[in-house]
Amino acid sequence: MTRASRIEQYGLIGDMQTSAHVGDDGSIDWLCLPRFDSDAVFAAMLGTDEHGTWRICPDTDVVAARATAERRYCGNSLVVESEWKTPSGKVRVTDFMPPRAGAPCLIRMVEGVAGAVQMVSTLRPRMGYGRVSPWIHEERGRMVAEAGADALWLDTSTQQKEKDGSVVSWFTVAAGESVAFVLSWSASHAPPPDVPDPDAALAATLGFWREWTRQCTYDGPDREAVVRSLITLKALTYVPSGGIVAAPTTSLPEEIGGERNWDYRYTWLRDASTTLAAFLGTGYRQEAQAWRRWLLRAVAGDPENLQIMYGIRGERDLPDERVLGWLPGYEGSAPVRVGNGAAKQLQLDVYGEVIETLYLTHRSGVARCGDTAVLHQRLVEHLAERWQWPDEGIWEVRGPRRHFVHSKVMAWVAVDRTIRLAEAGVLSVDLVALMKLRDAIHDEVCVLGFDPVRNTFTQSYGSAELDAAVLLIPRVGFLPADDPRVVGTVEAVRRELSTPEGFVRRYATAGEQAGVDGLAGDEGAFLLCNFWMVDALALTGRLDEARDLFDRLLGLRNDLGLLAEEYAGGRQLGNFPQAFSHIGLVESALLLHRLAPSPPSRAMGNGWDVFLASVRPASRCVTK
Repeated sequence: MTRASRIEQYGLIGDMQTSAHVGDDGSIDWLCLPRFDSDAVFAAMLGTDEHGTWRICPDTDVVAARATAERRYCGNSLVVESEWKTPSGKVRVTDFMPPRAGAPCLIRMVEGVAGAVQMVSTLRPRMGYGRVSPWIHEERGRMVAEAGADALWLDTSTQQKEKDGSVVSWFTVAAGESVAFVLSWSASHAPPPDVPDPDAALAATLGFWREWTRQCTYDGPDREAVVRSLITLKALTYVPSGGIVAAPTTSLPEEIGGERNWDYRYTWLRDASTTLAAFLGTGYRQEAQAWRRWLLRAVAGDPENLQIMYGIRGERDLPDERVLGWLPGYEGSAPVRVGNGAAKQLQLDVYGEVIETLYLTHRSGVARCGDTAVLHQRLVEHLAERWQWPDEGIWEVRGPRRHFVHSKVMAWVAVDRTIRLAEAGVLSVDLVALMKLRDAIHDEVCVLGFDPVRNTFTQSYGSAELDAAVLLIPRVGFLPADDPRVVGTVEAVRRELSTPEGFVRRYATAGEQAGVDGLAGDEGAFLLCNFWMVDALALTGRLDEARDLFDRLLGLRNDLGLLAEEYAGGRQLGNFPQAFSHIGLVESALLLHRLAPSPPSRAMGNGWDVFLASVRPASRCVTK
């Protein structure tokens, strides 16, 4: 049976080591165990039910299509509640994954609310991304599915039977009754995992999220959306190491039926750095400290070979990108890929994002770390040798390397923030040399990366293409927001990169300017770029337009407050939920709140909440 759920019809649950996607039809169609980057045991999201799923819902043989469901997160948590109304009664299903203390487990609690409802649970595990049918059998009163190195244990008080490669339970819940299902993972050679008490696990899970969200210092407009985004970002954190995945899925398409399908279950320095900026701006320092330790371990004593991405535990050697040919892809969008070939790319902007985050960490009061200072200095030394190289850029193009303007701007950021830290006495560097380097980068970008005829910064030196990433120029302080070149760039991006729905793309993928990324097909509006547009509009004094766009972006979230990577044709596209999108939401909310009480002219230079007040007026180089 083909999966029909749209991307936005899924909710996210997780234990900060892996996660699961729960559809509004009661199906869990994506789950990797025991880690984000492990093989999926449910992969129906990228294929059919035969590739692995677990559905609990009213028995369709009884209520057919007459059952309706409503769902929500239980307060500020990662616990999903779905309520089903049928002709015979009402039932609630609560899905969650407790923060891990022992074996990873997924708990589904079914409670009768009114009347009596006949229910069915169908667990169809398929290890190896849907390729391997496990050996399902009973062991000491417990159902277990084993294949290779993995074992899944399903515990419940209802009768279970194996049927056609599935574990099926039919049962009825009346008002006041409840049935719990606990799915636990273990290595197949290990002893069976203990069975947690579902009620105690639920209380502990709710308690964890309640305490964590209380640390949020943001109390401005749209706080609910900000907190939900922060919870989502925390859910994408691999707590044992401090690494952060860009998204918990692979190969959800940027275009239905297209080839732009990528594996995001790794830690990109860029994504993780900007996630930490969002955490720091809302009062979360522990995550910054954990990530700083992760960075030291991952980069180790080898900063000259800095990678753009690592494994979630800091692994340097990542699996080669490969295609899973047995999976047809989400709505037929093939190929399905695991691994990511971009791991071997050169992307110079990551120096800027990493050093920016180290700067923000210092500004936020996190204690100085001598080892980090040494790493920082070595990164700047290597950047000084490489900043003039062409690279693949922020969007990881698979075409020829270019001198991307955003990459050069972020190289400038790396040098600028290093100078600031040195002036604050945190680093010991050659200030004169770095100031000359900062000016050299700035001058080159303003000459080679600017089109004076159209009054806009371009995607790369000498190109006519535009790139939404240049919207960051005022936010990072490269130029003041009232500079005519900045205003012209904002107008050009809106004019030339807009979609029919009034949002913006990253860059052109069709027409005369297509071809930079080396891929066929098209894509939708990249949501992070639209939050950058919010920031650019706000910084250039157009607060009403910025607020209107921000409200429209909030309206794209699904019923649980989640955003994918892109949006087109009235639906969400790309990997889901996407850290970048939720980072953009948090930072735009902080900036709009910061700018609202004061005229925009008092806030030129940078939009990051904890950083805004510290940015000096940027130099105004002369375009030659």
